[in-house]
Amino acid sequence: MKTRTVLFSFLGILALAWAWDAFVLNPMAGDAIWVARKQGIYLTGIWAMGLMSLTMILATRPAWLEPALGGMDRIYRLHKWAGILAISLGITHWLMEIGGGALRALVGAAVNKPPRVAVAEFLQSSHGLAKDVGEWVIYALIASLLITLWKAFPYKSWRVLHRIMPLLYLALVFHSVALTPAAWWLQPLGLMMGALMLGGSLSTVPALRQSIGHSRRHAGRIESVRQLEGGITEVNCAMERSWPGHRAGQFAFVTFDAREGAHPYTIASADRTGRLTFQIKALGDYTRTLAQRLQAGQAIRIEGPYGRFDHRRGEDRQAWVAGGIGITPFLAWLEALQDQPNAAPQARLHYCVRDAARDPFIRRLRELCANLPRITLHIHDASAGQRLDARTLRDASGTQSGEMPEVWFCGPAGLARQLETGLRSLGLKDVPVHREAFEMR
Repeated sequence: MKTRTVLFSFLGILALAWAWDAFVLNPMAGDAIWVARKQGIYLTGIWAMGLMSLTMILATRPAWLEPALGGMDRIYRLHKWAGILAISLGITHWLMEIGGGALRALVGAAVNKPPRVAVAEFLQSSHGLAKDVGEWVIYALIASLLITLWKAFPYKSWRVLHRIMPLLYLALVFHSVALTPAAWWLQPLGLMMGALMLGGSLSTVPALRQSIGHSRRHAGRIESVRQLEGGITEVNCAMERSWPGHRAGQFAFVTFDAREGAHPYTIASADRTGRLTFQIKALGDYTRTLAQRLQAGQAIRIEGPYGRFDHRRGEDRQAWVAGGIGITPFLAWLEALQDQPNAAPQARLHYCVRDAARDPFIRRLRELCANLPRITLHIHDASAGQRLDARTLRDASGTQSGEMPEVWFCGPAGLARQLETGLRSLGLKDVPVHREAFEMR
């Protein structure tokens, strides 16, 4: 399910519940423009708090949602964009609240101003504090949003700052409860928001205790570490008996160093009785020095497996597209098919590389594909001017315009967007594109 579909559906349900409350159950008296402002404050607050609650729930890595949402990678993408949208709506809510003076200067004071709401008696004294807390939290959330979008900000520092989000969320729960009419919580919208905030509040417990994914953590040891061409570090691991096995194409959160925390990596090997291989690209300060930090015999912790990037969910005819380190799930697929070549789909694997002469995976890919007659390998070498586009992808499939096998993609987001735009321009907008959303920040 697409992220925007989930978000728009979620916001739509909350908007319908708000409309029922605003126009049927509790219509507000007063001058139209002031009533509109007040209801706008309520709606943006409901949206912001609902999305923030959803963000907190998704942060617990609920594996039971993977089938419905398409995998943990998509759950994290939904978590990210729900958080960004929640902060944006929270800022709008705050601006509408403080904009009363500007509106009064523009249209004059209200003749019939909407009445003040009556909160629970024991919260009356907290009214001022709740407003201040809401404003302080908005400042903190704006800073958090800027840091999240600033990719140059170090991951390790961002991860530490991200840990305060549960506390900010609980402060917003206090803000909401202290400023909301007591009777409202027993009405349909109040019950809905109460359930969301309860779920979000309970989700802060494992987040603050740093026990998210605890039941899916498994111990293991590094068997070997190898530095490959192109800044790739190959890490082979042996897991303890608790490891449940994995499906080719899944990923896991790997902790090599407790101070650094867990990082998500695709498992680049088939399920082999407790042995896993990771091919890790040097993309930052930490991964650039990984080969020097790791050594055989070192204890590690792996949480998972997660993900639903699995060609077996698709049709018999497929096009596989990998860019750079995005080849890792396809390596696992090819390994898993070695003992059952007839189970392979009729697929063409397009591997896009910067320099084929220095690429560490091409030889292995050719060896694996040689045993799989239903898989055809295409290498697109950028150093030789060979770049994959939508027309090339279509023509390689041997189909006419309007016909195209489904696409399974893992690689840079820019390449994915380029191919999807190109397919639409060729009239192939209905071609299914299964894309791993592997951007966790």
